[in-house]
Amino acid sequence: MSLNDSWMQRDLSVLWHPCTQMKDHEQLPLIPIRRGDGVWLEDFDGKRYLDAVSSWWVNVFGHANPRINQRIKDQLDQLEHVMLAGFSHQPVVELSERLVRITPPGLDRVFYTDNGSTGIEVALKMSFHYWRNIGQLNKQRFVTLTNSYHGETVAAMSVGDVALFTDTYKPLLLDTFKVPSPDCYARPEGMGWEEHSRNMFAHMEQTLAEHHGEIAAVIVEPLIQGAGGMRMYHPIYLSLLRDACDRYDVHLIHDEIAVGFGRTGTMFACEQAGVTPDFLCLSKALTGGYLPMAAVLTTDKLYQAFYDDYSTLRAFLHSHTYTGNPLACAAALATLDIFEQDGIIEANKALAARMETATAHLRDHPNVAEVRQTGMAVAIEMVQDKASKTPYPWQERRGLKVYQHALHRGALLRPLGSVVYFLPPYTITEEQIDFLADVATEGIDIATRAAVSVAVAQGAPSEFRDPG
Repeated sequence: MSLNDSWMQRDLSVLWHPCTQMKDHEQLPLIPIRRGDGVWLEDFDGKRYLDAVSSWWVNVFGHANPRINQRIKDQLDQLEHVMLAGFSHQPVVELSERLVRITPPGLDRVFYTDNGSTGIEVALKMSFHYWRNIGQLNKQRFVTLTNSYHGETVAAMSVGDVALFTDTYKPLLLDTFKVPSPDCYARPEGMGWEEHSRNMFAHMEQTLAEHHGEIAAVIVEPLIQGAGGMRMYHPIYLSLLRDACDRYDVHLIHDEIAVGFGRTGTMFACEQAGVTPDFLCLSKALTGGYLPMAAVLTTDKLYQAFYDDYSTLRAFLHSHTYTGNPLACAAALATLDIFEQDGIIEANKALAARMETATAHLRDHPNVAEVRQTGMAVAIEMVQDKASKTPYPWQERRGLKVYQHALHRGALLRPLGSVVYFLPPYTITEEQIDFLADVATEGIDIATRAAVSVAVAQGAPSEFRDPG
């Protein structure tokens, strides 16, 4: 028995894995990873896999990055953890100062949680609580875009709209307004991204005009709807939305958990629209993929609505045990150092250009409806019929075939349904991008030409439409 097989059997006897139909592993081998090095993951039998999805969109500077490693090691000798209620520490103060400095102007207060979903919960609760504190008790509901995803906790699911993640739990969810997404994949033929995104804003305008008296906030994933299939739209939508939220006195929440820290081509996606949201939710790449942490930035105006004598019960009494953990803060500080010292945003322009040219040929593939890109994110949409954009039935699990082929070739490509995407670490080389494009092309050829077996067709839809 190989070392891989041994660890796999031990794992399957005790673990329940995320976003997985565990029965799949009767046929689909689990891959135990022994070590990471840069863009590579290595299993216990010595095979390497290029991590094309940054391990669920977090690992922006490679595995075992020596600079992040050292910062965490140094912090470990000083302080591993202290509660942040009534106490503070150097790394959390320094990190907060830097986040305030690099985010859009006006975001002056930082609240920490343990992961992206809980960060969304904080923003929703803060918005709701703010309106109560200032006496506007009717503002209790939230507006979200169709096909959006904001996390797996109950309130976060409530403002999401990917049926795979929400339908089972509908009796638990909040009643929210769903507004049609500006997703440019759905634009009429011949129409540009900006025109389509601008036209789609009419739906949001109407919802805010009719219901602003009961709306606390609008929440969006800026520019890229990640778990919804890497669907993309133009920054004009964010500009129009900021203006409308101001006119109708509604908060704007930007969920940049997946798209922040350079993924869209700017440090934060909201920069491309020149706007400051009322809440900016960050996680994933915040710590370079090392440790779980999320930060919710907001304005001093919101902060002041909670600042009062304890007896008024206006305080925001929300907490997580590991809030502001010093080791996570150290990883985040090292990550921000690399961004600043290595000129990453500028350097990524060449990598993004290479991703575009390396995948351009797929635009002519008979079963590819679209190859779309925003910054360091490329998505390739496989379809049954190119002219009508007719999707493959989910039961056929075409993305699974791409995934399996990529593993065989030494790459981690985990599609979202029938959408193959690259969100690689920023340490990837142009040659490695070419390799991924070759692997993806081979996988798409196999997936779109292969007959669908009965066994695969009977599988559950849960795989490979995951949020990270």
